[in-house]
Amino acid sequence: MKFQPIAHSWAALHPKPKGVIQFIGGAFFGTFFPMFFYRSLLRGLFEDGYTIVVLPFNFTFDHYTEAGFLIKEQYEIMPELVRIAIAYGYDYAAYLSDRNFAWLGHSIGCKYIALLEAFSALPSIDNPQELKKLIGRIVRETANKKDSPAKLDRKIDYIFDGLLSLTNELKRKSKEAKALIADYVERATNAKQSKNLVEISSLFIKNQPSLLLAPVNTGLDSAIPKPLATVLINLGINVNPTPEQTYALIKSGNLFKLLGIVAFKTDKIALSTCLWFEKDFKKPPKNFQEYLIGGHLRPLGMQLVNAVINFPDFGDNIPLVESIQKRDIKFQIPVSKLHQRLENR
Repeated sequence: MKFQPIAHSWAALHPKPKGVIQFIGGAFFGTFFPMFFYRSLLRGLFEDGYTIVVLPFNFTFDHYTEAGFLIKEQYEIMPELVRIAIAYGYDYAAYLSDRNFAWLGHSIGCKYIALLEAFSALPSIDNPQELKKLIGRIVRETANKKDSPAKLDRKIDYIFDGLLSLTNELKRKSKEAKALIADYVERATNAKQSKNLVEISSLFIKNQPSLLLAPVNTGLDSAIPKPLATVLINLGINVNPTPEQTYALIKSGNLFKLLGIVAFKTDKIALSTCLWFEKDFKKPPKNFQEYLIGGHLRPLGMQLVNAVINFPDFGDNIPLVESIQKRDIKFQIPVSKLHQRLENR
């Protein structure tokens, strides 16, 4: 498994891929050298037969913008995977349809995936009044009591204008990606009408499986020290969308038909988010949930020859150094099997 830069991301191309897994890690670990910190997890999925794409993200309070960047990145990646696969003599059939792309997240990375899924169910920009009405309802129902009507109107306009701009850009990017992929295929095969072979079924991720490891939907208080966070929140500064707005967006669309969640028994950081999915949202069904030993940092693991160096994960007696075989049994195999169930659903 060798990663190479592709667009703004890193990709390890499988010679005969079943599909593509796009991975977004947690705070810090997902921003700086995620291929190193999550090496064991990604290695296992690569050996399952998938091309792995690691999408880094910036530390920002504006999660709307960052989620938009990640979906735009997919349209940059699709043609590049085809181009590189052709150059290497690899099979590229899986890259011709967005239905063969899946998402895997850890911690806060799961929030970006959830937002993209929620965007998939929003009213079309061809019906802007309905879209703005829905955004207005969500913003007002989850607003801080101190927010003035004028401030709420500005928030609604900001989200509405951003979604309109993003959707229009994705429409353009999807057409460009489709044409570019067809061009690469036609050059390689001398075939015509290759554009008909390329399928982009959704601007967002409606038809793509999502597997969330220890998902976290938190506010500013989890990103910076709580005393400072309290001061900033009182001044009206917070992550955008807030946890309450994120939950409301997820509920409004009621999609998530291809969702799987892995929770960890001693993980207190993701506990409230996992409980919300189970108790409030009532998704995913039980056969698409896994409860494994370990804490919030269990997905992290740096591979060293035949062993894995785990991050200190207090509880459940997770060793600092663990054999690949033991880690596979306790963590990797359940994750792989859950991903496969999602793919087959």
